Amino acid sequence: MGARVYLSPPHMGPDERGLLLEAFDSNWIAPLGPHVDGFEKEFAARVQVPHAAALSSGTAALHLALQLLGVGRGDEVLVSSLTFAASANPIVYQGATPVFLDSENETWNLDPALLEQELKAATKRGQKPKAVIVVDLYGQCAQLDVIERLCAEYEVPLIEDAAEALGATWKGKPAGSFGTMAAFSFNGNKIITTSGGGMLVSRDAKLIEKARFLATQARDPAPHYQHSHIGQNYRLSNLLAAVGRGQLRVLDERVRARRAHRAFYEKELGALPGIGFMPLSPLGEWNGWLTVITVDPKAFGASREELRLALEAQNIESRPVWKPMHLQPVFKDCRMIGGPVAEKAFEVGLCLPSGSSMQPADRDQVVEQIRKLHRR
Repeated sequence: MGARVYLSPPHMGPDERGLLLEAFDSNWIAPLGPHVDGFEKEFAARVQVPHAAALSSGTAALHLALQLLGVGRGDEVLVSSLTFAASANPIVYQGATPVFLDSENETWNLDPALLEQELKAATKRGQKPKAVIVVDLYGQCAQLDVIERLCAEYEVPLIEDAAEALGATWKGKPAGSFGTMAAFSFNGNKIITTSGGGMLVSRDAKLIEKARFLATQARDPAPHYQHSHIGQNYRLSNLLAAVGRGQLRVLDERVRARRAHRAFYEKELGALPGIGFMPLSPLGEWNGWLTVITVDPKAFGASREELRLALEAQNIESRPVWKPMHLQPVFKDCRMIGGPVAEKAFEVGLCLPSGSSMQPADRDQVVEQIRKLHRR
């Protein structure tokens, strides 16, 4: 058995190392510093949004966004069901209630028709949601222009959870450039990483200014420690921001490498009975974060889970598609609009190794094991 093939490991280079050592040697170790300022400016320019706040995680970015919109007890927030828990947890942090929406077949992202249906019904009963969180799943944008238009029509703020979608576009506009605010993640498995980290972006300078204030424990301007608001310790460290600046420089290379993996998998596995791929809309550009296949057990001869276990037995990491939030025990009492599309994606979907540092021999091994299970 060879070395482990990981799903999406960090991919570091010389720029990151050089910038990190520069930050270390300058003794800017604590949160804030010149690399934080530089990372914010460079990131904002990349996603074509003028203002950005570098934070400790994508979850922190979503949490701050909800605070800035005044979400609180008794409020409802509409959110995609087919996503990671971090998209929904901050709603509960604020004492509000998530309402989950199913996906559309075209992108596996939030279904605009269901969103419109719920916004119309909520308005009629006099209980409009306080916000909508739309997730860009596995590096592919939702129908963001349509969703943004619906939210504007019903005067409900939109938060774009672009944690997985840096480098993607929708109708020519970058992921993260839609809605009132957008959140990104630089967790270790993302397309670029700062080990742990995130970014909140907005066209509204005042929102980002207040986000920075809240993220530094809401400390009032005074020579002593004085606080008139409750805040959090959510700012990104200068060391990690240095890594992020280096990673951002090679984002386009990382996107190309990951897209090439899907092209290879499609070529080698596309004709295999029972194997399909997560649909990609021609209206956007996917960033390649994770290649997701679907497994029809009758045609393929094994289930998604049997395939995952077969790969694991060969030291190859793969992972089921996110278990929808409405199926999670912690959210069992929350409302769900729709459900079959997200549930089916979870039942048959499997994420294959997609790291930008993955070597051709690793991809060959993945394909070989999938073919071998089918033959068996």
